[in-house]
Amino acid sequence: MTSVVGARPQFVKLAPVHSALVAAGHEHRIVHTGQHYDHDMSDQFFAEFGIPQPDVNLGVGSSSHAKQTAAMLTGIEDVLSGARGDWVLVYGDTNSTLAAALVAARLMQPLAHLEAGLRSFNRAMPEEQNRIVADHLSDLLLAPTGSAMEQLAREGLAAKSAMVGDVMADVCLSVRDSVVAAGDVPSHGPYLLATIHRQENTDDPARLRMLVDVLGRSPLPVRLHAHPRLTAKFEHAGISSLPGNVAVLPPLGYRDLVAAVLGSAGVVTDSGGLQKEAFLLARPCLTLRNETEWTETLEGGWNRLLGGDTTFPAGFPDAGLDAASRGEPFGDGRAAHRVVEALARGARRHA
Repeated sequence: MTSVVGARPQFVKLAPVHSALVAAGHEHRIVHTGQHYDHDMSDQFFAEFGIPQPDVNLGVGSSSHAKQTAAMLTGIEDVLSGARGDWVLVYGDTNSTLAAALVAARLMQPLAHLEAGLRSFNRAMPEEQNRIVADHLSDLLLAPTGSAMEQLAREGLAAKSAMVGDVMADVCLSVRDSVVAAGDVPSHGPYLLATIHRQENTDDPARLRMLVDVLGRSPLPVRLHAHPRLTAKFEHAGISSLPGNVAVLPPLGYRDLVAAVLGSAGVVTDSGGLQKEAFLLARPCLTLRNETEWTETLEGGWNRLLGGDTTFPAGFPDAGLDAASRGEPFGDGRAAHRVVEALARGARRHA
């Protein structure tokens, strides 16, 4: 079994899958493309989750989508050509996912896609393009939600789809319990936790300036945890200073992120993963996009879309939401176990 990962959300998903594979007695090889390569976005997560160091690190680094994906294609082809396993497992919707899916399909190696069936229906998003290609090339589609399964059926992919739940929920709920039990929820006073990273928001200077202005209109202090790429984009957009209520802080490790969300009054983000984590942790979320793949988070008012608004939405964050009404659309915390079972069944069919 070979997992190909490259970015922070994939490292989080990798952790429970690796543990479940090892517990079931499977050999598991980890290939890190190096898409996220600095300590705060890569090494820290491997250490925090007890994931062994990758068997292969391609070290592709940051570049344009085309150049980065091309470097990954070459490196992944060399790795996969050298040894064949039961599955090549790809995660989510990054360039690492796209490259590994293309190489596995070309080499006729069984390909499984974890977090299959998600759609924003915005074809301008690189992530949307990546996830669609990965789904249609895969031999096994591991869907996180009922709505993802329905989408795969609409695209004629039901026969190779399996409902497993969301492995991110496995991690988030476990870490939440640990943070609460240790008394590690911060008490900084009311604040909003924010992140911005998507290309559609960071690469358009006018859009980025507008989002900074929106954050500046928040009724609460904003703690903006910024990847180094975002701080560089601020400079490119001519943003020399941020509004006084916005504090720019380094990225957080996963446990610290969960603690910070629990300590917050709400979350403001363009991250798909953080939208979902806010929902799981019962914190309202404002998503800085026109759409979301995680439509379940919109139910009951837990997530709002900024859309085309240029002002901070009135009434956010809403402290009157009913946490008991959320249900378990992302599963019960045992998704990784079901992932391993589905991979084992699929391997027997391919044998």
